[in-house]
This record gives sequence, structure tokens and C-alpha cells, in this order.
Amino acid sequence: MAIVSVPAAARRVSGFADVKAFLAEHGIDHEIWPLEDRVDPSAPADMILAAYAPEIDDLKRRGGFVTADVIDVYPDTPNLDTMLAKFAKEHTHTEDEVRFILQGRGVFHIHSSAPDGTDTVFAIEVGAGDLISVPKDTKHWFDLCEDRRIRAIRLFQDTTGWTPHYIEGGVHAGYEPLCLGPAWMAGGGKAAS
Repeated sequence: MAIVSVPAAARRVSGFADVKAFLAEHGIDHEIWPLEDRVDPSAPADMILAAYAPEIDDLKRRGGFVTADVIDVYPDTPNLDTMLAKFAKEHTHTEDEVRFILQGRGVFHIHSSAPDGTDTVFAIEVGAGDLISVPKDTKHWFDLCEDRRIRAIRLFQDTTGWTPHYIEGGVHAGYEPLCLGPAWMAGGGKAAS
């Protein structure tokens, strides 16, 4: 289940209802979808897409998405560091970024600007069962957690996919990748040793 961290406020938000409410304040949708009772998360991509067809079709209707695929990243994925470098710098997209996590964990860092000019940076750690929708033009970046593993359904509004538009002088360099997940929780708020 997703966990939100707001480093500047030393704040952590957990629990589905609280995370959903926090993210909604920033225009980000969060849902929990079923996993094992639907299909084995390690099943072939075509079986995954067929099993989640009702949810995918609903998202297509609601968000104007035209295609969906399954991305599967392992620590030994060829050119993984090059691929991750594309996502680890602050950027925006011209379409919503929607991901349903089947396996693994990652962190979306969001750089949100309030109407009064106040900036907030927060991290959303997502794991198996989390669906997140980051609206177009939202400043963000993404890191994998320490196991460097993620498998997710991705939806696209443009059949050619999306291209990141990097923010000159982006704030990403001032933030470390942050995964709060099981090791953090087992340590009572500190990384377990």
C-alpha cells in the first residue's frame, strides 16, 4: 500500500484513506486494485491485460487512454541505469501518467506548487496493488526502490507513448530516492538493520 513522505515537514502519511485524501489535495488519483485473486502478477503480459480489462477499459473511458501495456523491470534489465536516468530528473508529460503496480516498488517524487506560490515536494512509494495517476504537466520524477524491481500496467493517451519534458534547474538533485516500505516499517520509522 502506498506511503507518502513530505521531507520538509518530516511528515509521513499511511493508510489507504489518508493517502488517498492527501494525494487528492494535489490532484493525484490513487486506487487499490485486486491482485492474486485476479491473476498471478507474474503471468504473461497478455494474461495480465485480459484479467484487468474491465479496469483498463474504465480508465480508457474516463481518461482518454488508447493503449495499455505491461512493463517488467529487473535488476539485470539491459541498460537499466540508462533507462532509470531518464525518469530520475524532474520532468513533466503532456499526458497523464497512470501505473498499476503488479510487483516491486518505486517512488514518485512530486513537486507541487500551490496557488500562493508555496512549493511542496513529497514522495509516494507505490507497491503491488497500487494504481496511481499523475496528471499531465505535474512536475515529478521516479526512482526504483533498492531491489530495482517493478512490474506495472501502463496506460497511454497517445499511441506513441510519452516523452519527458525536463525542468531546467529541477529540484530532483536535492532529494535522495526514498523507499519507506517494509524495512522502514519494521524499524519503527527507521531503516531496519
